[in-house]
Amino acid sequence: MSSHVLTDTTVLTGRSLRHILRSPDTIITTVLMPVAIMLLFVYVFGGAIATGANTPYVTYLLPGILLITIASGVTYTAVRLFGDLKSGIVDRFGSLPIARTSVLWAHVLTSLVANLVAVAAVVGVAVVMGFRTSAGVLSWLAVAGILVLFTLALTWLAVTPGLTASSMDGASAFAYPLIFLPFLSSAFVPTAAMPGPVRVFAEYQPTTAIVDALRALLTGQPVGAELWVALAWLVGILLVAWVLAMVAYRRRTR
Repeated sequence: MSSHVLTDTTVLTGRSLRHILRSPDTIITTVLMPVAIMLLFVYVFGGAIATGANTPYVTYLLPGILLITIASGVTYTAVRLFGDLKSGIVDRFGSLPIARTSVLWAHVLTSLVANLVAVAAVVGVAVVMGFRTSAGVLSWLAVAGILVLFTLALTWLAVTPGLTASSMDGASAFAYPLIFLPFLSSAFVPTAAMPGPVRVFAEYQPTTAIVDALRALLTGQPVGAELWVALAWLVGILLVAWVLAMVAYRRRTR
């Protein structure tokens, strides 16, 4: 991005972040649901789930919970963008001498900041519940990188419904399958315990590779091919989502 785009994006990102500070319930809501799921599975179902891992169940569960946290959080990107379109502020920005793409980048960066705060809060709750890790600095940096890529990919996915939906509910509905997807992966139980067709789907959908890579990094285990599979999925989804979002934005602001 040129310096002109960077300056405009910074100003508009500050605007979006101030909106979040005035209504922190969006981050609180994003944190509450995954924490509730984590409490339910650890303290109610955890004793009945055999993972085969020599770690506390909360440690096994946390990678999937973090993905659910982000999938919940990106919903608000679509909602905020839809609100800006309906209020006419996007059209107003279009009449000003600012970079057109800075409007979208501001929403994307706001989502990144808000979701990383939510992820940090969920990790804090997991530590209280018994999460422990032997991951070193490099492993934590790799975890952070994967989560940033995951957030960016899902946020750019959220931009398209935010631009094209006809109602607020329509703008947020896209996130429901994303929130549900970790339940059909290795996030909660090993895929080997699943029945045939479900197991095949779980093993070859992107969430499983991402969860397995995060779990290996957090538990200090060797990271195999799942890391490269996860990165390939994330980069591919990010590129496709960005292209779709830019096409939708050009049509919407034409």
